[in-house]
Amino acid sequence: MTMTPEQASGFHETFGRLVSGVEQVLLGKTFVVRLGFIALFSEGHLLLEDFPGTGKTSLARAIAQSVKGTSNRIQFTPDLLPGDITGVSIFDQRSGQFEFHAGPVFANVVLADEINRASPKTQAALLEVMEEGRVTVDGFTHPVDAPFMVIATQNPIEQAGTYRLPEAQLDRFLLKASIGYPDHAATVRILEGSGCARTTPSSRRSSTRRR
Repeated sequence: MTMTPEQASGFHETFGRLVSGVEQVLLGKTFVVRLGFIALFSEGHLLLEDFPGTGKTSLARAIAQSVKGTSNRIQFTPDLLPGDITGVSIFDQRSGQFEFHAGPVFANVVLADEINRASPKTQAALLEVMEEGRVTVDGFTHPVDAPFMVIATQNPIEQAGTYRLPEAQLDRFLLKASIGYPDHAATVRILEGSGCARTTPSSRRSSTRRR
């Protein structure tokens, strides 16, 4: 499939608007935001190795909202089971049939938070859907909606209670990056947006009198 110069220019403009929109949520992280959209448009997945509190959940939700899609967050823990991710078939006594109850993996953008805290068996529940865009439960195949992307985060391997991702799992990710904490300029903008930097001495005095 070839792309005309006009189509390329239009895609470049749209891509820039999407990145700018997500940047309003994740300040000062243009490079990571661009990687997220590159993975999405390339039908790939993104692996983030970072510490908690750097905006990973905000990134996933903002990307999903920018393309008018859905997003789900899965907190990976040692007791998480594969069915908690993909969904399960439950027998309906009224109809006499098994009914499939979809798991949180059925969304456009899925955040697999701290993926290496779960057992390798549970991690493997994502292998099929990340490669083929579908989930097979009890012999029945259920496709996920497009676009589909997994943004997985993993704690540094040195931390206790982590399971190293096998090569078969790492092979599913197109890109690997780290968000990191915001720099000084972004931190000031965050504080200004929260209203913390707008408090003046006079306003503090007046509020003290009111109390």
